[in-house]
Amino acid sequence: MAHFLLALKTVAPLFLVIFTGTLFSRTKAAHGPWVDVLNKYALWIGFPALVVASLMHLDPQGESYTQLILINSVYIATCMLLAFPIARIFKFSKRLRSSLFLILSFGNVAYLGIPVLRSSFGDDILPVAAVLSAVYVFWLLTLGVILIESTGEESIRPKKLMLSLVKNPLLISVFVGVTIVLFQIKVPTFIDKTVSLFAESVTAIVLFSLGIFLGQNKIGVPREWIRVFGFVIVTMIILPLLLQFSIRTAGLNDLQFKATIIDSAMPLGLTPYALAVQYKLETKLVARIVVLGTLLSVIIIPLWIAFLG
Repeated sequence: MAHFLLALKTVAPLFLVIFTGTLFSRTKAAHGPWVDVLNKYALWIGFPALVVASLMHLDPQGESYTQLILINSVYIATCMLLAFPIARIFKFSKRLRSSLFLILSFGNVAYLGIPVLRSSFGDDILPVAAVLSAVYVFWLLTLGVILIESTGEESIRPKKLMLSLVKNPLLISVFVGVTIVLFQIKVPTFIDKTVSLFAESVTAIVLFSLGIFLGQNKIGVPREWIRVFGFVIVTMIILPLLLQFSIRTAGLNDLQFKATIIDSAMPLGLTPYALAVQYKLETKLVARIVVLGTLLSVIIIPLWIAFLG
């Protein structure tokens, strides 16, 4: 209990920011365009700055991330492919099966995961968090999109797929950060400080934006949330537990192991919701999973942090 309360105290400020955004949304002090503007700032400026700031001071001879990338890649791909047997067993529609490619695999590892990991374990975990975010984004925009398009009505468009990867700010920022490290590029102090300023601004902005998004969603009737609750339990507790059991002896160091499990337990993110809208999937279900998962993460994430020690 003491470990849980300590973990809850650690992440409480993050969820208080989310609650503030919800309050602003419910009182109409903040409205629709705010979410779009704040998310664009985070996606194109804040998170890329945080990723670059996290990576550019790494020791090229230091920690290896190969095992981390491989383990998380296998986990993400496996979760996506689970959509096929689950849809067959429960006789889900093709549209819901396509939605499961997103629901089962992609937690909010950037907007919520990075702040939670940083708050819980300090700045030392930021490079790991940045790498994990890049891995999740890569597989979402490649395998995730391929599965949706290959099993839906639209045909696969390789050119569009490649453009989405090349233009993705998170992947670009990882490439920039790694390039600086590998070629030992000396970044001028004033640029370093500027990047750090943007990096330090992003946490409050994305969490406040997430709160506004939550406040904009209608509650509905309780029975409509039963299936939503089931998906949240599967993605935030059952699948992470299976992962934790599977990789205990996989050779990850302590921070990599904890970051992998906690990121796997993150609630569904906003990017899958945007893709669900784009591909005309089960948008109402996806939005509600985002909402309920984020609300329950106030309890579930501290439980995971306490469980992992």
